[in-house]
Amino acid sequence: MTSFVNTIHAKTILIATHNEKKRSEIKEILKDDSWLLLRGPEDFPFVPAVEEDGTTFQENAIKKATTLAKACNTWAMADDSGLEIDALNGRPGVYSCRYAGPHATDEKNIEKVLSELRGVPKERRTARFVCTIALASPDELFFVVEGCCEGFITEGPKGKYGFGYDPIFYVSDYLQTFAELNPAIKNKISHRASALKQFRERIQPLVQRI
Repeated sequence: MTSFVNTIHAKTILIATHNEKKRSEIKEILKDDSWLLLRGPEDFPFVPAVEEDGTTFQENAIKKATTLAKACNTWAMADDSGLEIDALNGRPGVYSCRYAGPHATDEKNIEKVLSELRGVPKERRTARFVCTIALASPDELFFVVEGCCEGFITEGPKGKYGFGYDPIFYVSDYLQTFAELNPAIKNKISHRASALKQFRERIQPLVQRI
């Protein structure tokens, strides 16, 4: 029987983000999909800066994917993701990476979240990571998918893996934070893994048409 990989052509996809840790995670999760040639902005001569001024993850993902696909004349996928905390009315949300300021570090963002949750009991510290991924060509938006992972916010950071808010995001099924989990496990259960699973299913028929 002919394998799926042998029945389609490889397709170059620009991962429309300058976040190296996010790009690395995407490549790791999709590493078995050799028919996808994943490239970063550094592989293209002109990559415009895109202001993430949308009010939702979907708006930002679509804007980044469509803008860079046109500018670089290739297919582009854009991931916009963040942390939603129920006790903070969904904050930091789309402002996750800059919650403590435009040039905030992961540590400063975590400090701000924990300070705002000081005194909030565990049962009210429910939260979720959300990941929205858009795929576009220079001519059209193909699709948008979204994944999420439910958890709680701890009272202090734990673990050495991951990035962003991983040290304070606790997953009950594993009794660990994202930063304590083995990265291989995180890459199977995370919000990004969920979104990329849908991405893989949606892109396959598109690439087959090439």
